[in-house]
Amino acid sequence: MARRSRRSIRSELNAWPGYVDALSTLLMVIIFVLLVFVLGQAFLSVTLNKRQQALDQLEREVAKLGQMLSLEKSHTTALQGEVASLHKAHDADVATATSLTAQLNQQTSERDSAQAHATALDDQVAQLRAQLAAISAALEVTENEVHDRDQKISNLGMQLNVALAKKVEQLQQYRSEFFGRLRSVMQDHKGIQIVGDRFVFQSEVLFPVGSAELSPEGEAEIKVLAKTLRQVAAQIPPDVPWILRVDGHADRQPIHTAFPSNWELSSARAITVVKLLIAEGIDPHHLAATGFSDYQPLDHGTTAEALAHNRRIEFRLTDR
Repeated sequence: MARRSRRSIRSELNAWPGYVDALSTLLMVIIFVLLVFVLGQAFLSVTLNKRQQALDQLEREVAKLGQMLSLEKSHTTALQGEVASLHKAHDADVATATSLTAQLNQQTSERDSAQAHATALDDQVAQLRAQLAAISAALEVTENEVHDRDQKISNLGMQLNVALAKKVEQLQQYRSEFFGRLRSVMQDHKGIQIVGDRFVFQSEVLFPVGSAELSPEGEAEIKVLAKTLRQVAAQIPPDVPWILRVDGHADRQPIHTAFPSNWELSSARAITVVKLLIAEGIDPHHLAATGFSDYQPLDHGTTAEALAHNRRIEFRLTDR
């Protein structure tokens, strides 16, 4: 028992140095690990500091890049606005170019048409020049003939003027004879007179007041005139143109008869005289009836004598 105890103690004593060695080794390992850890921490701290510095620098660069990016975005926005404006201007330019192209095409078409028309006109001008040349040649040939014809026409005109003058002179002779005979026949009749180239009857000699029906005395006077006119007309050659114009005149007093105005009264009296002359054998081709109302007075007074003087029937022997 005691041996066993001593063996056990001896065994325990013999094991302790091993434990100490193990502990020493373990301690050394721990110290080494701690040393490695400390060194690692130091190296890691240095590395982290360098990385932190690099990170800070990167952050500063990122901030700087952010600012630059913001500026670039603003610049990009401005550029996009300019691009949009340029797009609009481009679209407007394209539309303008399209319109100008259409106008150019139209002008080109019009120019081609004008050129074709000008060519056709040139052809026509050439033809006209040829025709003008032919006409000029024909005119040169006929110029003498035209001159001769002009001379003949001039001579004929002079002859015609002479003939007309002779006809007028003949008519003047017959007018003088006609008025001369009437003067000799009616020189003692009241209300009848010759004034220049007119034979004048006062209306009261032929018509009642306000009437267009001839009185018996007036009808007798017109028949005498018709007889004298027939005698003179028988002597006038057929180629002498003449007309006996019967002019009716009234005064300016308002009318109170069946006639609406003095126009109708003066015209109706002239027509009544012409009808009686036709009935007495005067050719109607040599008669004319006109009415002047009160617009050609002989006397501008307002007395009864002046008004009576303006109421008249005039006879004029004239050429046509």
